[in-house]
Amino acid sequence: MARLAPIPRDKMTEFQGMLHDRIAAERTGGQVGGPFAVMLHAPNICDPVSQFIDQLMSDSPLPHKLKEVTILTIAQEYQAPYEWVVHERRARRFGLDDAVIEALKAGDTPNFSESDEKLVYDITKEMLNTKKVSDGLYQQAEAALGKEPLVEFIILLGFYISVAVLLVSFDVDGPGGENPFAS
Repeated sequence: MARLAPIPRDKMTEFQGMLHDRIAAERTGGQVGGPFAVMLHAPNICDPVSQFIDQLMSDSPLPHKLKEVTILTIAQEYQAPYEWVVHERRARRFGLDDAVIEALKAGDTPNFSESDEKLVYDITKEMLNTKKVSDGLYQQAEAALGKEPLVEFIILLGFYISVAVLLVSFDVDGPGGENPFAS
């Protein structure tokens, strides 16, 4: 159970209500949960952060499958059920291989068939483990991805680490109480 209960819609300020309604309209099923339910307690932060998330998840030079490899790797590392469940669905929708998803969920190194997926995984793991990106991996990423997608990737990586920290700090359950990491 989350440490901060979602604010009931009828108890929200006008600004919170406007944010709630905008976020609900943009999300599957019209629900406001996960990090958004927490961030509505700080609406001045929630507003730009929700717009930033929308931008990161939009079509961009960084392919969606690569975004999802990164986010699932972070979600597993932090054991963040909400982040995992939501992004596992997205990963499947964007065609990430089931065996890759299952290996990531177990905390194992997947057997990637795509070199760019392995590259973003390796960089994400290196960042999580050493707090930096080695020159070798950086050079590989710049050559494979190009500058704009690489910048976007690194921003996404850092941002989704902060989302995982938010979710685990406030003990946010997965949608419907789902916890893929419970044994």
